[in-house]
Amino acid sequence: MSRLLILGSANADHVMNLEYLPSAGQTLMSRGYRLEHGGKGANQAVAAARLSQEGTRVDFICHLGQDAIGQAMAQAWQQDGIAPEGITYTDTQPTGTAMIFVGDNGENMIGVSAGANATLTPEALKAHYPLIDQADYLLMQLETPAVTVLDALQRAKAKGVTTILNPAPAMVIGKDLFRLVDVITPNETEAETITDIEVIDEQSAKLAAQMLHQLGPKTVIITLGKQGALLSSDKACVLVPGVEVDAIDTVAAGDTFNGALMVALGEGLSMQTAVEFAHRAAALSVTRQGAQRSIPYRHELAEV
Repeated sequence: MSRLLILGSANADHVMNLEYLPSAGQTLMSRGYRLEHGGKGANQAVAAARLSQEGTRVDFICHLGQDAIGQAMAQAWQQDGIAPEGITYTDTQPTGTAMIFVGDNGENMIGVSAGANATLTPEALKAHYPLIDQADYLLMQLETPAVTVLDALQRAKAKGVTTILNPAPAMVIGKDLFRLVDVITPNETEAETITDIEVIDEQSAKLAAQMLHQLGPKTVIITLGKQGALLSSDKACVLVPGVEVDAIDTVAAGDTFNGALMVALGEGLSMQTAVEFAHRAAALSVTRQGAQRSIPYRHELAEV
């Protein structure tokens, strides 16, 4: 049985639909509002759980507030098959919150308040070391404290766990962290933040990938939106085409991609086949509104 572990954030997403994304100082009337279950870590955990085959265990290490939305999120995750052992409640902070604006073209702008996510410190992580020790793959993002991400990576590498880092949201972090990463999955903006190379096409993505390899990761996957994803490793450097669909909401697309990628790798698929699998899952997610409610189940991938 494959064991997949996600460590990361969980947020209550407050979503407004707008005709277009506002500019600085501009006020727009919303066409609709809804409250969603979100957070990059939680989205990726849900994607992994929904896309896994029977026999795969999915764990999620996160912190929630002692509030109704946190409890509702945890209940929904368990219904999707996420094991509850990694979920911790804190009474010092509310569940994390995100404010999301979505334009008619599917593009989005997001602001996040960490809340309980910030309490997932290295000290708090120690209680979850057994989950890291038993995992086959560990997937993380950057919406929890960077020191905790580093600590988890160090623990995972010491135990022989394959590590995947989705360096999102884009931010400047210590370069030493990358030495502990096996697979890194930035988008164009995140790749530029790390490498200072503007990524606009396949050629610039290759240059950024080379620099990322020098930092440590053996496998680099730079997602390029409609162009697909550049896969670079010691075996090959290829552009893996995406799946063309009519996008209406891209909020959880990257998270769906990452969760799906880990599932495919856990099933022993080649890296390129895993990227193709992840493309299909992400493509289906952008044809639906919402964060976790847009993430497909395994049987739905036959639609794309």
